[in-house]
Amino acid sequence: MTTTNSSFPASTTAALEARNITCVRGERTLFSGLDLELFVGQCLHIRGENGVGKTSLLRLLTGLASPDCGEVLWYGQPIKKQESEYHSKLLFLGHRDALKEDLSAIENLRMYAAIDGITLSEQDAFASLWRFGLKGREDLPVNCLSAGQKKRVLMARMLTRRAQLWILDEPFNALDTHAVGELQALIVEHLQGNGLVVLTSHQSLAISGLRVLDL
Repeated sequence: MTTTNSSFPASTTAALEARNITCVRGERTLFSGLDLELFVGQCLHIRGENGVGKTSLLRLLTGLASPDCGEVLWYGQPIKKQESEYHSKLLFLGHRDALKEDLSAIENLRMYAAIDGITLSEQDAFASLWRFGLKGREDLPVNCLSAGQKKRVLMARMLTRRAQLWILDEPFNALDTHAVGELQALIVEHLQGNGLVVLTSHQSLAISGLRVLDL
């Protein structure tokens, strides 16, 4: 197939940083004084029990929420000062599928490409779905797909979105063993093209050079 992923510029400086960030929910401090930095080609695996603040940390890194203290930076500049530019480089996939249930798999890919201002040919859209085992299901409404098949549509979106930074909340949920291997291979491919990945997962990952943050 024709891959639609791109290589991104190399850099010797940290692309994504969190400096002294604190997150409070209600009367509970989930974490405080947290620092991290991520360079191109690196994957950060955030681990911890349910309720420790993994999803909250991802939301801070995406800019969907603001830390109670500290700041998040993209190439040395606070993300709040460059929201549009930052979000153009970001793909965030949370717990919800973020797919339009009444549209087909192919229509979802083409719709999101239009929203993102990306030219996505029909050939590349179909090829991306075929790569993840959805040949013959491209025109089915998403609400007719299984949970695992919906995740495969999202994997195709990861391939076609062309965002440098992927932030993924439990991306391996609902995937069978084969699909887990496919997703890990997609992440490795992204990292080799100078992408960055931050993810949460309860399972062990076979990704070379993986960094781990335990909350």
